[in-house]
Amino acid sequence: MLTISTEKAGYIIVRARQFDVKVPSDDDGGSNPTDDAAMEALEELPDDTSETELQDAIRQLNRDEQIDLVAVTWIGRGDYDAGDFASARQDAADRWNRHTAEYLAGMPLLADYLEEGLDSLGVEVREDEYRR
Repeated sequence: MLTISTEKAGYIIVRARQFDVKVPSDDDGGSNPTDDAAMEALEELPDDTSETELQDAIRQLNRDEQIDLVAVTWIGRGDYDAGDFASARQDAADRWNRHTAEYLAGMPLLADYLEEGLDSLGVEVREDEYRR
């Protein structure tokens, strides 16, 4: 059914979660020093590579795997039902282009949509297995 492995999907989900939690840096200098360390982990700093790592992970997939990823995302987002996977996949194939990584990385809640879509298809992915 799916051409993308659970390992690759899990890795993309982990990368997407790391990117999803980032917030733009607010460098106003009026923060509480006690909270600074905790906030730095969530800030999107100029040298942060989470978006690049997510896009690179998607770009490393072959065309069919990228198409599956988009179709699963659409199912998770509610655009299609799990029973309509073939239709979602065909529509994703028809719309596939070299900007798939940017499209997916720009989607808020990508990790949630992927997880929900895979779950709807009966595919279990355990994120803790794919953290590197």
